[in-house]
Amino acid sequence: MYTRREITHQRMKALLKKHIQNRVAISNSEADKFCDLFAQRTVKKKSFLLRKDEICRFEGFVTKGLFRIYHLDHNGFEQILYFAMEDWWLTDIDSFNNQTPSQLFIEALEDSEVLLISKEDKEYAYENIAGIEKLFRTMTQKTHTVLQRRMIDSMSKSAYERYIDFIQTNPGIAQRLTNLQVAAYLGISHEFLSKIRRKIQQQGQT
Repeated sequence: MYTRREITHQRMKALLKKHIQNRVAISNSEADKFCDLFAQRTVKKKSFLLRKDEICRFEGFVTKGLFRIYHLDHNGFEQILYFAMEDWWLTDIDSFNNQTPSQLFIEALEDSEVLLISKEDKEYAYENIAGIEKLFRTMTQKTHTVLQRRMIDSMSKSAYERYIDFIQTNPGIAQRLTNLQVAAYLGISHEFLSKIRRKIQQQGQT
């Protein structure tokens, strides 16, 4: 008889296995071997997986819930790098790879569940499990592409255009966020975001 925790862990690993096999050619046994390297973690809303100045010792796969990854500028204002929901990965890649103090916070915005792999176990997987290095190389390339596009958009598009892009590209996330969180992601004030939303509502009524 399995415990509730064991059942939850098996469900979480099944989601990770499906994610992997949708992206790289890998056998069931090799996928299972990789998934067994992950530890289960439950994170309550408003709790942190990582705080500034801690060393990030994990790369995580979200199976339930929503996280924000952000840092504080010199004035104490939040600047959100990205959100991570179900079927997304999260980490501080700089701190994780170099084992140096993080500049980021990783906070759960909802009661969440995540699978975590250590740097040592990830390196073991690279060397011993076929397809895993390709999986993370593909993920890294995708991440770099998304970050580059966001940088270009921040320099070339208005806040209104960036907001429209955000809600159209990420409808599953946008509906789960507060206006303050969306504003912090876009790099604008809450008041300015309210003006943008009023403008959209007015356009919808005309």
